[in-house]
Amino acid sequence: MTASIPSPKNIEFDIAIVGGAMAGATLALGLKSLSQALNRPLKVALIEASRPGNEHPGFDARSIAIAQGSIFELSRLGIWPKLAHLGTAIENIHVSDRGHFGMTTLNASDFHLPYLGQVVELEQVGKALFNQLDKQDITLYCPAKLSSITAGIYANQLQLDDGTQLSAKLVVAADGVNSVVRQSFKLPLEQVDFDQVAVVANVLADKPHDNWAFERFTDTGPLAVLPMANVDGQPRVSLVWALAPGQAEMMQNADKQVFLDGLQQAFGNRAGRFVDVGERVTYPLTLSYMLRPIYQRTVFIGNAAQTLHPIAGQGFNLGLRDLVCLLDVVKQALANNQDIGGAQLTHRYLQRRQADRDSTIASVDFLVRGFSNDHWPLVAGRNFGLRLLSWCPPLKTPVARKAMGWKSPTTTQSL
Repeated sequence: MTASIPSPKNIEFDIAIVGGAMAGATLALGLKSLSQALNRPLKVALIEASRPGNEHPGFDARSIAIAQGSIFELSRLGIWPKLAHLGTAIENIHVSDRGHFGMTTLNASDFHLPYLGQVVELEQVGKALFNQLDKQDITLYCPAKLSSITAGIYANQLQLDDGTQLSAKLVVAADGVNSVVRQSFKLPLEQVDFDQVAVVANVLADKPHDNWAFERFTDTGPLAVLPMANVDGQPRVSLVWALAPGQAEMMQNADKQVFLDGLQQAFGNRAGRFVDVGERVTYPLTLSYMLRPIYQRTVFIGNAAQTLHPIAGQGFNLGLRDLVCLLDVVKQALANNQDIGGAQLTHRYLQRRQADRDSTIASVDFLVRGFSNDHWPLVAGRNFGLRLLSWCPPLKTPVARKAMGWKSPTTTQSL
C-alpha cells in the first residue's frame, strides 16, 4: 500500500520519481510490475504535489490521444486494462489544409487494426492511476514538493518541503517542463517559441463523431478535433486550436456563441454543427528539450526531457517511449547485478533514446513550420503531399507507423 507518513532522516530508496502525473505515475507502476516479474524487490518513492483533480496541472481538463503502439506497451505493463474503459477509439483520421485542396485519411481498417489510438481525459486517467498506486508497495509522498536535490557518488540526496530527507540510487525527473530537478542542477533547456497559443476545450456537436479524428491546418496553426465519450447522449469532441496569442486571448474570453461561430468557420462542417463549449483553457505552444536528458544518477523523462507542440499528438507517446526504455535498461541492470543508478545505466538510456527523440522533435518542428503559414511554395508542397497520400495508399504506411508510435505484433504483420 502507498504511504504518506512522516519518516526518519535520510530514508533510502532504489528509485525516487519526482512528479506523479502521467509519466511519473505510469513509471512507478511499471517499476513495481518489473520488480514482481524479476522477483527482485525495488524500493520506489513517488513525490507529487497533489492528487488528481481540477487543480492538478498534469491531470486537468485536457484530453490526449494515446497511439495504438503506446496502448500496446501500456497493455504489456498491465496498465491499459485498468484504463481501457476511459478511452474513446480513433478509428479514422482526416487531415486537411483549410482553404486548399490538400486532404487525406488514415483508416484503422486499412491496417487490419481495431483503432489507430484512444482518446482519454487526463483527470479520469489520473484518478485511475492513483487508485492503482494505492494498491502497490510504493511510498507515495503526496502532497509534497522537492525542495532541493544534491548529486552524490553512490546516491542522490533529496529534501522535501516538509523536511523529509531521502536518498536514491536513481532519481527520475518526471516533473514537467519547469522541472525543479533540472533547475536545481542548473542544466540547460533549449526552447523554441512558435508564437502560438492553444485553446483547449470540450465541445458538443449535433451529430455523432463516429470515431473520426480531424487535424485541420490553418494559417494560424493546426486545429485538432478528437472523438470523446458522449455526455447524456450528446456527441462530444475535444478541441485543440492553435492561434496567434492575441487571437487566442480573444477566443478564450469571447461570448460562447461568438466562439462557436469562429470555430465553425475555421473548421468547417465535417464534424457537424458545434452547439456548446465547456471551459476554455489556453497554453503557450513551445518546443522545449534537453540535449542530454541525464545527469549524475538522474534521468529525465516525458515533459521534463522534452515538451512538444501538440501537432500530430506525439508528446505523451514520446514520453511513454522514454519510460519504456528506462524500464528496459533498469531490467538489464538488475539482471546483470549492475548499479541501477550508475553512469553505465544513464548513458545506455541516453544512447538508446537519442535517435527517436531527435527524429520526433525534428518531425514536429518541421510540421509546425510547414503547416502554419500561407507562403505559396510551402502551401503547394504540403497540399501535393497530402493529395499524394490519397492517390497512392501504400505511402500512408510510414505515416501510420509514425502516428501509431510503435509496431506491435499485429501492426508488424499488417504494416
